[in-house]
Amino acid sequence: MTIHTSHPFATPEPERSAARRLRGRLGGAVSLWTAGQGDRRAGLTVSSLLVADGEPGRVLGLLDPDADLTEELLATGRGLVHLLRWEHRDLAEVFAGVAPAPGGPFRTGDFVEHPAGPRLTTADGWAAVSVQETTEAGWSTLVTCVLDEVDLDAPEGREEDPLLHRRGRYRRVRATGSGQ
Repeated sequence: MTIHTSHPFATPEPERSAARRLRGRLGGAVSLWTAGQGDRRAGLTVSSLLVADGEPGRVLGLLDPDADLTEELLATGRGLVHLLRWEHRDLAEVFAGVAPAPGGPFRTGDFVEHPAGPRLTTADGWAAVSVQETTEAGWSTLVTCVLDEVDLDAPEGREEDPLLHRRGRYRRVRATGSGQ
């Protein structure tokens, strides 16, 4: 067995699209989208998202059109968007489909039932959303959702340590306490 520093499933550099390489340099917060109930639960790690202020506010996400989450979100019209922390990086890999999940992905975290879908209890924040519209955007489905409910109360005693994704790797940014 040989251990390499590169990702084993990465697309070789000459074959990567310029758009994908540009997106990777932007970086972004890592979120977990979930939808469905019972044996219809589905989830997907998403870092291509945007929050738009307004009345009501909206979340726009670029989702894999072939993902179980996309199918379930569109079928039910409701879902949850969770903000992940550094401690969730293994869970993010599982829901991205690049790490094994014996017993299923929902066994990798502490989830409770919510009317919009499975809610990760250890997330720094979450939002219940309703699908407003979808459109094809490149190789993704652009889903525009209305923010129905937002909870930004991190579990007590947890320091903010957001999980970020940049250039194919998870990164962490610790709060400095300087107010910046």
